[in-house]
Amino acid sequence: MAFHKFSFVRFFTIVIILYTTISQISFAQDNEVIVDSFFSRGGHTNNWAVLVCTSRFWFNYRHIANALSIYRTVKRLGIPDSNIILMLADDVACNPRNAFPATVFNNAGRYLDLYGDNVEVDYRGYEVTVENFIRVLTGRVAPDTPRSKRLLSDDRSNILVYMTGHGGNEFLKFQDAEEISSFDLADAFEQMWEKRRYHEILFMIDTCQANTMYSQIYSPNILATGSSELGENSYSHHMDTDIGVAVIDRFTYYNLEFLENVDMQSKATLKDLFNSYNPTFIHSTPGVRSDLFPRPLDKVLVTDFFGSVQNVELTGQQYNISNSDTVDETTISDESNFKITEYRSKESPRESEKPDSKNFHLFNVNSKQSSPSLAQFLIASILFGTLIKLVSIKL
Repeated sequence: MAFHKFSFVRFFTIVIILYTTISQISFAQDNEVIVDSFFSRGGHTNNWAVLVCTSRFWFNYRHIANALSIYRTVKRLGIPDSNIILMLADDVACNPRNAFPATVFNNAGRYLDLYGDNVEVDYRGYEVTVENFIRVLTGRVAPDTPRSKRLLSDDRSNILVYMTGHGGNEFLKFQDAEEISSFDLADAFEQMWEKRRYHEILFMIDTCQANTMYSQIYSPNILATGSSELGENSYSHHMDTDIGVAVIDRFTYYNLEFLENVDMQSKATLKDLFNSYNPTFIHSTPGVRSDLFPRPLDKVLVTDFFGSVQNVELTGQQYNISNSDTVDETTISDESNFKITEYRSKESPRESEKPDSKNFHLFNVNSKQSSPSLAQFLIASILFGTLIKLVSIKL
C-alpha cells in the first residue's frame, strides 16, 4: 500500500513538473515575441521635421528645391504643417530672373510645382541664422515666439532634421554670412537629449563633405546620413535650360526617387533606403552613422521619420453609433476571423464584451493563442518518456 502511495505521489509530482516546464517555455516564448515587437517598433507617439536650406541667392536655386522636395514628401506621408519647421531664404519663387514666377521646380520637365499654394515657411530670409536654428532645436526661444516657430517635441518624438547648402570639413555655411560647426550641432543635440526633447533623430545632410558634420555627435538615439565623405563635393543632378540653373542635387534626387514609392502604409525600412544609395549615380560617397542608434536598421520603417504615427486599436467590437435596440452579429471571413458585434442601442457595449487588453501595442500579441513549438514538443516527449520509465521501474 505504501509502495503504491509512493508511486502515485511520484507520478503526480512528475506531472506537475512536466506541466510547469511546458508552461514556462510557452510563457518565455510569448514574452520573447512581445519584447521583439517592442524593440522593433519606434516607440514614438509623434513626428516632427526640421527642414533647413542654408543658402540664398538665385544661383542656389537647387538648395531651395532640395528643402521644398523633402517638405512635400513629409507632408504627403502625414506630418502636418504644425509639426514642420521650414527654414528657407524664400528668395527664388519671386526672383525677377525666374522665368516661371511664383514657382519652384525640382525637375527640368516642370511636372510639379513645389511652391504651389500650400507652403508654410516658418523662418524666411534673414531669419535663417545659426542662432535661430539652434534655438529651435533646444527650445530656447523668446517668450513671444509664435507656436508655428517652435519645435514642441517631447521624449516620445521622432524628429527628422534635414539640412542642405554649402559646406566643408565639419562646417555648414548659413547664407554666406556665418557657419555652424559639427561641434555646435552635436552640443545642440545633447541639449535636446538632456531636456527630453526627442525619442529618436534622423539627421540627413546634403552638402559638400557632408559626412563630417555628424562626426562629433555623441548623444544617444541619433541616426545620421550624409551625401559625401571628407574631401568630396556634393553635385547637382541636372539643370533646366529655361530656368538657367541646376534644379536639384544628386543625393536629394535619389532619396526622393526612393521616397516617391513610399506611402503611409509602406513597410520599407531605412536599411532599404540606405542600400539604394549608389555612389556611381550620386557622384560621391554617401555615409551612414548608426553606432548611436539602438534599433537594427532593417526594423526601422521609413515612415518612422518621414511619416506620421497612426496608432489604431483593434477592438473586435463595433461601438454604438445608432439609436436602434437591435443587435446584429456577423462574422467577417478574413484571415483575422474576428466576430464583429454591431450594436444598435443607446447603451454602450457591456464591459464584459470589451477587449481585455488596454495596451494597443500588445493587443494583437496577447490575442494570439500560442501553438506548441518543436522545442516544446521535444522537451515534453523527453519528460514524458522519463516519466513512463520511472513508473514502469517501480511497478
